[in-house]
Amino acid sequence: MSATDPLSAYAAEVERDLVVCNACRYCEGLCAVFPAMELRRTFTSGELDYLSNLCHNCGACYYDCQYAPPHELAINLPQAMAGLREETYARYAWPGALGPIFERNGVWLATLAALFVAVFIGGFMAWKDPAVLFATHVGEGAFYRIMPHNAMAMIFGGAFLFAILATALSVRKFWRAGGPVSGLSLAALGRAFHDAATLRYLDGGGMGCMNEDDRPEEKRRLYHHFTFYGFMLCFASTSLATLFHYAGVEAPYPLWHPVVLLGTAGGIGLVVGPLGLLATRARRDPAIASPSSGRGSRDMGTAFILMLVATSATGLLLLALRSTPAMGVMLALHLGVVFAFFLTLPYSKFVHGLYRTAALVRHAHEQRMAHGAPARPEPAPPVRRAA
Repeated sequence: MSATDPLSAYAAEVERDLVVCNACRYCEGLCAVFPAMELRRTFTSGELDYLSNLCHNCGACYYDCQYAPPHELAINLPQAMAGLREETYARYAWPGALGPIFERNGVWLATLAALFVAVFIGGFMAWKDPAVLFATHVGEGAFYRIMPHNAMAMIFGGAFLFAILATALSVRKFWRAGGPVSGLSLAALGRAFHDAATLRYLDGGGMGCMNEDDRPEEKRRLYHHFTFYGFMLCFASTSLATLFHYAGVEAPYPLWHPVVLLGTAGGIGLVVGPLGLLATRARRDPAIASPSSGRGSRDMGTAFILMLVATSATGLLLLALRSTPAMGVMLALHLGVVFAFFLTLPYSKFVHGLYRTAALVRHAHEQRMAHGAPARPEPAPPVRRAA
């Protein structure tokens, strides 16, 4: 590193660890980080950010490493990379000033935004006509008797478009920091998207992810899949509902409708997955746990998980109560949570999936350019350190 390019404490630790790892190379078959590391002898700050987001924090290299604590070199690459990875969420945020604000106050800002919008919608409708808010509404257009569709589309469409713009600009900043890429092929893109969709590298080199100790397991991978595919099902449900609306068929839809089936399946996934991730996070070995885990629910990782649970739980409750007098209050609460979710999306741990996918694209490209294919070397038989 150049003296004019100062590193944070986590970045400096990652660089120190990688120098040792580049000399040892015992863990080169465990994940994508080590083949990517071996293409370099020195590391820019952008490359350190790239490698930290390429890391899936499976923990295998910590338990396999002969230089991990209590060795005097005290190599702990998973934890150092987790700390640096969390710094990138704020560093590459757009607008830049909002990243540190959400990092320090994410839970409070999300909660206040959700409550403000929910109270605003409910209070406005109660002031206009309390009978409408607390009445039972059924049939097509029932939701829009509480809040007109155009007002709903304007408020939440604007928040969603802002989230898309801010997230896209953040990913662009992250990509550019890693250095220029030329000749990106469709094969590299296909490999990267496959690896991202299957969480290929959350497997400890084929044995599984380490969480509580050096015994591999698949729980974190499973809960990540519940969360990701639950989110995609909910997104598909919302997109399909938009098409039906502009085709002249208004919500709410019957239980057998594909919009409801997709949304229900996605909502269940977004309850099971995030709660499972919280449970595994609470049991994670402190030696490899994220540095932010000691801050409890204040960190944006926990805040994002809680927002996912709140969004899906209020949506499922709205489905269950939509033919009762509680529908108006439940709709206001759900819309408030959705607005807060959109507001915090570009500054939450949501971006880690996009940064990691971008890192996987770069990795697949680098491996194809260096070796002709992005294949991963066969892992060496692990030798676990004695406790």
